[in-house]
Amino acid sequence: TVLVSGFSAQRRHGRGRRGRTFEAVVSDETGTVRLKWFFGTDAIASRAKKNARLLVTGEVKRYRFDKELVHPEIESLPDPSEGRAGAASASSANRGREAGASGTSAAPVLDQIVPEYSSPEGLHPRALRRSLVRTQRLPGPAEALRELHAPSPESDIEALEAGTSRALMRLVLEELYLLELGLGLRRARRGREPGIAIADAGARTRAAIAGLPFELTRAQRGAWQEISADLACPHPMSRLLEGDVGCGKTVIAFLAALAVAAAGHQSAIMAPTELLAEQHAGTLQHLVATAGAEGGLRMALLTASIPKSEADVIRLAIAAGEVDLAIGTHALLQESVAFRSLALVVIDEQHRFGVRQRAALAEKSRDSLSPHTLVMTATPIPRTLALTLHGDLDLSVIDELPPGRRPTRTLLVREGEGTRVSEALRETVERGEQVYVVYPLVEDSEKIDLRSASESAARIRSAFPDYRIDLVHGQVDAAARSEAMARFARGETQVLVSTTVIEVGVDVPNATLMIVEHAERFGLAQLHQLRGRVGRGGLEGTCICVARGVTEDSEARLHALLSTTDGFEIAEADLKIRGPGEFLGTRQSGRLPDLRIADLTRDVKQIAVARIAAQQTLARDSRLERSKGLADAVRARWGDRLALVGVG
Repeated sequence: TVLVSGFSAQRRHGRGRRGRTFEAVVSDETGTVRLKWFFGTDAIASRAKKNARLLVTGEVKRYRFDKELVHPEIESLPDPSEGRAGAASASSANRGREAGASGTSAAPVLDQIVPEYSSPEGLHPRALRRSLVRTQRLPGPAEALRELHAPSPESDIEALEAGTSRALMRLVLEELYLLELGLGLRRARRGREPGIAIADAGARTRAAIAGLPFELTRAQRGAWQEISADLACPHPMSRLLEGDVGCGKTVIAFLAALAVAAAGHQSAIMAPTELLAEQHAGTLQHLVATAGAEGGLRMALLTASIPKSEADVIRLAIAAGEVDLAIGTHALLQESVAFRSLALVVIDEQHRFGVRQRAALAEKSRDSLSPHTLVMTATPIPRTLALTLHGDLDLSVIDELPPGRRPTRTLLVREGEGTRVSEALRETVERGEQVYVVYPLVEDSEKIDLRSASESAARIRSAFPDYRIDLVHGQVDAAARSEAMARFARGETQVLVSTTVIEVGVDVPNATLMIVEHAERFGLAQLHQLRGRVGRGGLEGTCICVARGVTEDSEARLHALLSTTDGFEIAEADLKIRGPGEFLGTRQSGRLPDLRIADLTRDVKQIAVARIAAQQTLARDSRLERSKGLADAVRARWGDRLALVGVG
C-alpha cells in the first residue's frame, strides 16, 4: 500500500507525442517510486490525488536515477481513518489482511501482495471486471490467486478440490473470454471477405435428390438446406458438417459440388489418405451414376500414386476447367495444381490436416475470392466443445442413420477365448458375408504390429484354407493395396486382415463382422470408427473387441464402447477419459490454442458464459477498434494460433 505524496501533469510535444503525461510520486516506509501514464490521464488524475492511498500493480523499472512504473494498474483504498468499517466497504478486489487479532481501534494495515499471474498482456483487470466479474460477482485477480494458493480457513475445500471454486472460475472466465473474443473476431473477418455466390441450382439438385436410390434423412435435408443457403451468399461459407460413421455426409458434399458445377465453378475434396480419397471417388461415381442426367459431374482423382504422365493430364484438365470436382490427398496442394475457378473446398476428417495445409488449398481460388469451405468429420464432438473448437465455423449436425441401418452389436472377449472368435468368423463366411480383422499400428512398435498382422493372416489361411485372405497395411504399395481393397469390395476376398488403414473411408456393404485385436491399444474414437465399418448394407453388423491386456483407461474405453452406440455419447466419454488435449490432438492439428487455466471438460458452463460476454463486447465494438488494450490482449494471447494479425 502506498500514499500519493505528489503529482504533476504536463503536455507532450514532438513528433507523434502530443498529449498529456501524468506522473504521481508515491511512497511507503520502504521508499519512493514514480508512477507514469501517457494515456487516460484525466481518469488517473481523478484517483491519484495527494494523500490518496493506492494499491499499485506493475513492473518496476529504473529510469535515470529513479524507479518508475509505467501505466501501472491502481486500486483506490479507503482512508485509514475510516477504520474497519471503511475497509469492509472496499471492493473485494481491494481486501487485505488486517493486523492484529482483536477488534481494537488500530487502523487496518493492508499488506496485500499482488502476484503476477497469466493475465493477458494489455488487458487491465478492470476491463474484465466490467464485463464478466461484476455480473458473476467474482473476486479480483489478486484475491482469486491468493484463495487458490493460500486458502483461508473459511474456504470451501470441496469446491477447490473439484475445480469449481469462484476463485478459479474468475481466472477461467478471463482466459475463455479472450479465446471467445479471438474466435469471434476471426469469424467476423471471414464474413467480410469477398466470396463467390453460387446462383440457385435448386432445380438441378432437386432432380438429383429425386434420382437417388434412397431417401435423405431429416438431418441430411436440414444440413443441405443450411449449406445451400450459405453457398448463395457473396461471402465464403465456413461450415462444419459433423456426423457419425455412415450417416451420409458424402451425399451432402455431392449436392454442394453439383450446385457449384451448375454455376460454372469447380470444387475440390481433400482427404487425409489415398484410401479415403479413393473411397470418396468410388462413392461419388456411384452417386453420379444413380442420380441421373442432372447428377452429372466431371470428376478426377489426384493422389501421389498416380503415374506422372496421367497426373499431368489431370492437372491440365483441372486448370482448363474441364474437371468439376477434383478429389485427392495432399497432392492437390502442389504448386503445379491450378484451378480455373475454385469455389468450394471440402476437407474430410479435417483434424488430420494442419492449418497451413487447409489454407493452402483455399488459396487456389481465383481473383482473390475466398472459396466456400465445408469441413466434414466422422468423429463426433460434443456440441458445446465444437462451438469453441470451431468458433469461426457454423455447425451442421447429422444425428441420425439412414433407414435400414442398425447399430452394430459390440462384444468384448478376453485373451484365451480364441475359439469363440474363430467360430464367429466361420459362421459369418458361411453365411456368404465378409470379415475384417484389424490390428493396431503404433509408431514405436510398428515392426511388431506389422508382424502380428502378417502372422494373423497366415494363421487364418492355415485354419481356413478354402477362404481367400488378403493382408493390407501401410507398407503395401498403393497399387497392391487398391487391388486388395477392390477384391474385398467385389466379394472375392472373404477376410481382410489389416492395420488401421481401414479406419475411415471403407464401405463394403457385405462386411458384417469386425474383429479388433488388442482392442485395449485403440482409442475410443478409433474403436467407434472401426465398428461403423460393418453392417452398412442392411445386414446386422457385429464388432468383437479382443482385449489382451488392460489398464484403467482401456477398461473405461471398452466399457463406454459397450454401453452406447451413439457417437456423441462416445465423444463425451472419450473427452472425459482422455481430456481435451489428447481428445483433440491440438498439438498436432493446431485446432485450438493451449489453455493455461481452463479445462474444456470441466468448464463447459463457463464456455457458454464467456461466449455470451464476448458476443456482447463485439456487438458494441465489432473490431475492437475502440478497445485497443483489449485488442492487444487478444492478439498477444492468441494471435499466432488464431491468425489475428489484422485485429484492432
